[in-house]
Amino acid sequence: MSYTIIVFVKQVPDTQNISGDAMKPDGTVNRQALPAIFNPEDLNALELALQLKDRYGAKVVAATMGPPNAAEVLRDALCRGADEAVLLTDRAFAGADTLATSYALTCCAKAIGNFDLILCGRQAIDGDTAQVGPQIAEKLALPQISYVENVVEMEGKSVTARRAIEGGYEILKSPLPALFTVIDANDPRPKNAVRIMKYKKAKTKSEASKAADPAAEMAKLEAKGLVIKEWSAADVNADVNRIGFAGSPTKVKQIMSVVLAAGDYKSVEATEAGVSNLVHELIEDHTLG
Repeated sequence: MSYTIIVFVKQVPDTQNISGDAMKPDGTVNRQALPAIFNPEDLNALELALQLKDRYGAKVVAATMGPPNAAEVLRDALCRGADEAVLLTDRAFAGADTLATSYALTCCAKAIGNFDLILCGRQAIDGDTAQVGPQIAEKLALPQISYVENVVEMEGKSVTARRAIEGGYEILKSPLPALFTVIDANDPRPKNAVRIMKYKKAKTKSEASKAADPAAEMAKLEAKGLVIKEWSAADVNADVNRIGFAGSPTKVKQIMSVVLAAGDYKSVEATEAGVSNLVHELIEDHTLG
């Protein structure tokens, strides 16, 4: 039996490079101020999908919601082994919280259709909420397994997975279709050299429109299987009142810039006498004793 697996991925700002310009006055992330990377646990979800492709011949569809330049994360996914890519992009999606994001991705999954499994990273490093995957499962009325480490078996219309729990793991069996959120329990494969040579040329319709002859460029891309599908809110029949700012009940009330200043300190000699004096001082000011 052949399976179709959707992997929802996200291009995120590299939170290891946070600066004072990382947030906008309205409380949203200033993504232009930070380098963009492939969300780490989404890479783990993609790797799990590719392992299932290797084992069962599954078709892997990578999809993301974001601005036009988020197509880069989809090219990355194609270079690693994904078969198709979908970019959900529209100015109406901007400013989405987890509720609006999960609704938009639910619409995307319905537009892709006929899927057997949806894989998401446990959480994105720009929010750390771990809410989007479970919310998609709820909206699609799918059984879900969170904190998945690997898939033990897929057979017919069921799947058995191993999930991490505190102090150990569980083995759970679920009917298909289902949704899993995946943790960093595997080593994502690197981009394949042959696929890089091919899919580095993959483009969305918006990217192709910048060519001297957009129609000819699109025809060439379609002939070579290098089109990254580009869908708007209308293309996936999304209710504009449930996406972006309009569909986001979460609002940022205040942003504070916290500056950690160095306090007073005392240097202690690394000798027996130095340590003894320190201990006596701590006893005298009641820190110890």
